[in-house]
Amino acid sequence: MDIWSEILSREPQRIRRTFQRLNSEEKITVRAHLIRMTTEDGWHEAQIASAQIALEAIKDVPDL
Repeated sequence: MDIWSEILSREPQRIRRTFQRLNSEEKITVRAHLIRMTTEDGWHEAQIASAQIALEAIKDVPDL
């Protein structure tokens, strides 16, 4: 399974399921990367949209 394909799938259930399987450190890293994707220049519109959907899907999932 490619974690990033799942996280950026735009399918909230797949995103949450994959994110919940990660360990705490991985969750922190993934969440930080998604935030960078939505706030830094240089990302393609489709990548930004996917990152925003992922952040919304995992907003209530704790990192611990």
